[in-house]
Amino acid sequence: MGKKVHKVLIVDDSAVFRALLSEIIDSDPQLEVVGVAVDPYEAREKIKKLKPDVITLDIEMPKMDGVQFLKNLMRLHPMPVVMISTLTQHGAEATLAALDIGAVDYFPKPTENVASEMSNYRQLVVEKVKMAATANIAGAVHRSPKEISVTGRQLNSPYDIIAIGASTGGTEAIRNVLEALPELMPPIVITQHIKAVFSKSFAERLHRVSKLHVEELSTDQAPLINGRVYVAPGDFHMKIEKRGGRYYCTRCDSEPVQRHKPSVDVMFSSVAQAAGEKAMAILLTGMGRDGAQGMLEMRQAGATTVAQDENTSVVWGMPRVAVELEAAQQVLPLEKIATYLVGKVYG
Repeated sequence: MGKKVHKVLIVDDSAVFRALLSEIIDSDPQLEVVGVAVDPYEAREKIKKLKPDVITLDIEMPKMDGVQFLKNLMRLHPMPVVMISTLTQHGAEATLAALDIGAVDYFPKPTENVASEMSNYRQLVVEKVKMAATANIAGAVHRSPKEISVTGRQLNSPYDIIAIGASTGGTEAIRNVLEALPELMPPIVITQHIKAVFSKSFAERLHRVSKLHVEELSTDQAPLINGRVYVAPGDFHMKIEKRGGRYYCTRCDSEPVQRHKPSVDVMFSSVAQAAGEKAMAILLTGMGRDGAQGMLEMRQAGATTVAQDENTSVVWGMPRVAVELEAAQQVLPLEKIATYLVGKVYG
């Protein structure tokens, strides 16, 4: 039996859920639940005493909510935290706020106790807690970038489309890029691995901080327009098509690809076919390999391809595989990606 390496503290006010989570996490030989806490005040004492490697933190708790506690924790004692969210609109807003503050990832409370569902749920919890234990916390903390000035410069873009893909740590990495961009850019399409209940809130948050118009793709298809950003909905793939000299993004309800729906590979692959050398691909932080093969197809079709570097990625999974496949022409730290992008489209 492998050595238990990662110590986990569970913070949740539900005794039933604490017991379930303890049992799931302890079932993995590399994880050990060293303690549980019913509220943030007890959690604070147990963090000092038990020195956990990872915390699972419920968003909705008495005395102090999880987001407020996370704020305090990240200021005083930054460490890997996985949020436990409710699949509601309020839960979506709070979870995105937590990722903004520095939480590494999130998973929902289970909605149904069906054996097949529970098996998937167990796998999800173990995977996310393990990944958080080795995540780059410095990469998770949001830094507001300087907005790039293009005064006196003309949009002279060799690109018809910019496609961005991300997973773990991506909500903040994408925000970091979009916040710095001027209001006139070629159309940008985004696939972020995210639950359906979260994707609209995610697009709205990006819209609030960006000069660009950001929207979730909420219809079956939409024409791509300069200055607009289209976010894939959380339960559909997004594909790009070219018809009659115009580009459209379309929703696609086909099977998940590498367990993901939306999938970055599906989007990148469609961009490679529709736009070829008139496209740019950017692959940001994320666990796994989704997007790397699609980026290779884009590079082979003549597109410009960029991967986020290891030091600034929360999890250097997807961009690392792209680098290994020689799909990425450029490997850049997060804070340089927007500048690179503007330099390319404003010539």
